[in-house]
Amino acid sequence: MSGLTQEELAGRAGLSPNAVSSLERGQRKRPYPHTVRALADALGLPEEERAALLETVPKRGEPASSGAEPVTPSSSRLPHPATLLVGRERETEQVTALISDPEIRLLTLTGIGGVGKTRLATQAAREAEGVFPDGVAFIGLASLSAPDLFVPTVLRSLGQGEAEGRSPGEALIEHLREQRLLLVLDNFEQLLEAAPEVAALIEECPNLTVLVTSRAPLRLRGEREYAVPPLALPASTRSPGEAEVAGSSSGKLFLERARVVSSSFEITAENAAAVATICWRLAGLPLALELAAAKIRFLDPDALVTRLDLALSTAWARDLPERQRTMRATLDWSYDLLDTSEQRLFRRLSVFVSGFSLEAAEAVGGNVALGETLDRLGTLVEQSLVFVDAEKGETRYGMLEPVRQYASAKLGESGESGASARHHAEHFLQFAERAAPELWGYEQAAWFDRLEREGSNLRAAISLSLDAGEHEITARFCWALWIFWWARGYHQEGRAWTEATLAGRISPALRSRVLSVAASMAYAQGDYESAGDYWREALRISVAEEDALAEGYARAGTGLFEMSRSEFEAAASRFQAALPIFQEHGEEFMASLARTWTGTTFLARGEPATARRTLEEGLESARRRGNSLGTYVALYNLAQLALVEGELALAADALRQGVELSEWTRDLANLAHFMEALATVAALQGEAKRSALLLGAADGALRGVGAPVYNFYVTDPSLRERTVAEARSALGEAAFEEISALGETMTFDDAVRHALGDGPV
Repeated sequence: MSGLTQEELAGRAGLSPNAVSSLERGQRKRPYPHTVRALADALGLPEEERAALLETVPKRGEPASSGAEPVTPSSSRLPHPATLLVGRERETEQVTALISDPEIRLLTLTGIGGVGKTRLATQAAREAEGVFPDGVAFIGLASLSAPDLFVPTVLRSLGQGEAEGRSPGEALIEHLREQRLLLVLDNFEQLLEAAPEVAALIEECPNLTVLVTSRAPLRLRGEREYAVPPLALPASTRSPGEAEVAGSSSGKLFLERARVVSSSFEITAENAAAVATICWRLAGLPLALELAAAKIRFLDPDALVTRLDLALSTAWARDLPERQRTMRATLDWSYDLLDTSEQRLFRRLSVFVSGFSLEAAEAVGGNVALGETLDRLGTLVEQSLVFVDAEKGETRYGMLEPVRQYASAKLGESGESGASARHHAEHFLQFAERAAPELWGYEQAAWFDRLEREGSNLRAAISLSLDAGEHEITARFCWALWIFWWARGYHQEGRAWTEATLAGRISPALRSRVLSVAASMAYAQGDYESAGDYWREALRISVAEEDALAEGYARAGTGLFEMSRSEFEAAASRFQAALPIFQEHGEEFMASLARTWTGTTFLARGEPATARRTLEEGLESARRRGNSLGTYVALYNLAQLALVEGELALAADALRQGVELSEWTRDLANLAHFMEALATVAALQGEAKRSALLLGAADGALRGVGAPVYNFYVTDPSLRERTVAEARSALGEAAFEEISALGETMTFDDAVRHALGDGPV
């Protein structure tokens, strides 16, 4: 009659779709009076029909129409929020199931302020109210500050006065002892000392179930904790589709709340990326999203992205409690519950950008007794200000971004920013320098992954050190990280850091080394002239400073520069001069590369036998030490030699080994070189589709690391052009473009799979 779907009617009435469905199917023989009134309001029934409908609700003690035994009807005291709960279907179902389980007597919803604990508890209680014949009682505790007020407040909220001769606790237990009731205690975090009173209720009232919302668990036996997560985020902020953004829980909430203030607002192709960015930067926190969405009235999403701090610091809804009108007020509430030492650690942890380890927390936490940092960190985790990530067998900690920004503001107010930044930089410099020698051996891939995981912290440490004029520190970072930047394709970033470092005052010894790093990054980008200039300057300084190791790096670098100019004899002399220096200083990983590059010069000069011998020496040396980078440079050159000699199977085998090593180190630029060479092998074997696919994948990989050129030496520079021409001719222009475009969009893992011949073509 109303023309509404069950979902629409439930939304208007503030009920769950399940509740409406149960009534319609006749499963609920005894609807609760508040449910009937809510349905009447939603349907807009006139007074006569409303009264008639209410008359059908059985009174207390009156049997239901089915003839079942009389049951005391539920008495729900749940609040009725003015807005719909969005994006919490899964969590609502899980919490409803938990509180409906008679084995679970105490369930605590924990989470940071603004994550939506109260809304979730309210909705789950409403879904489960049929399980509790004596009703659902919702009691807000946010206004209480003294734990001894807890029991009297609950007693009064249940309509009971204190009985003479009995304590409030005894009176409350007596009232609830026989009731099958769900007691919802909202905002318990500031009353944790009253937790034993909750334990007493549960122990003395066998049919009572307690649902608590708190920023910290109660730490009671039998307590089941449910950590309320932020809303799910859009998959990406890079060119997401509007349906993808609107379909995520955080995007859906932002859209719903934005429409409240601007009814015509839509997520479109033009603003989808900005909305996704807002969701990510606000870490899916419902309160933060609602505060931001309220600004859509006068700011478009692109403008809002740059003004999120303002959006979170201004109030928008007068009917919200004061502590929830701004994100800062919400976090002030949590911050004020910490003691002085916990507040200090919380502030200092804001220097970490992408999570941190316990060791890192200890480094910035200050000089405290062993174990104190862990205790304080545990409190911050319990208060939901810090989260724990235990994936991949390693425990790490982090803060949601709005929380980190709040803590950072507190750090600035405390005057501790400079000291905390120095401790942060010192810790990560030690970490980078500890990693540096490991990047050439058997543990190389694991250390690359560790550096990748700390990438944002490393960038922050370098940036803050540059801002502070600590160029000596950034120079040490550059020297420690250069092979990581090279292998993982951070050529543009590495060049920017080194050039910024060179602009400051650093010692000559460090300058020569940073110049060699800058040259390596420029070389990877195909800027050979700049690379040559940097290497020559590095050589001049290292010789003047009598720094033999830096001289060895500079001489090997000038050899690569000469290779780029096809001056192979000059290149060979540079490599041969660098080789004994590396050997003398125990730099066998660089010695392996010097041998391999020397073999490349023989290959280029048409001396295949000498080239093979020298390249195999370089390969054996690299493999003996677990040096994968030296290994795949040698394999690539041996594949080039095999191509010259027409040994396609031998070339393909060497190239596949290189792909496997590239997968192990996650070296995207190197993978591109091997796929490009495999495309040539495929073309020569008449596999035009495979050749086109690999060519596209190689180009996409190089573009992904910002490298515009293939800078491995190729015996026949025209071979790539001939490979492309042959594939185009065999497939036709349209098919070639389609297949190569498909290759360009491949993920790293898909590219590896196809390069190894395991993927369909």
